[in-house]
Amino acid sequence: MRWSSVYPLYVQKAERKNRTKEEVDRIIRWLTGYSQEQLQRQIRLESDLETFFAEAPSFNPNASLIKGVVCGVRVEDVEDPLMRKVRYLDKLIDELAKGKALDKILRQ
Repeated sequence: MRWSSVYPLYVQKAERKNRTKEEVDRIIRWLTGYSQEQLQRQIRLESDLETFFAEAPSFNPNASLIKGVVCGVRVEDVEDPLMRKVRYLDKLIDELAKGKALDKILRQ
């Protein structure tokens, strides 16, 4: 699956709940270590999810604090490292869409 096809879905989900693209980007940058320019480059290159996460400059060490259920699966129980990273991001975007404060989403 291409990052360029997933990213707009995250933005749409957030915007439907009166959150912003900037908040989505901030969450993604926090989790992956990408700069805004690097994030946009990954979209332009149409990287797949595996490449997107593999090339992440510095995956946030606090990602392990992300807990909960996404699509009926506990994110902390996902064994495949790539799928766990995808689920971490899914969970953060879910929290944003549910109105949680950004500082709490970013585990600060």
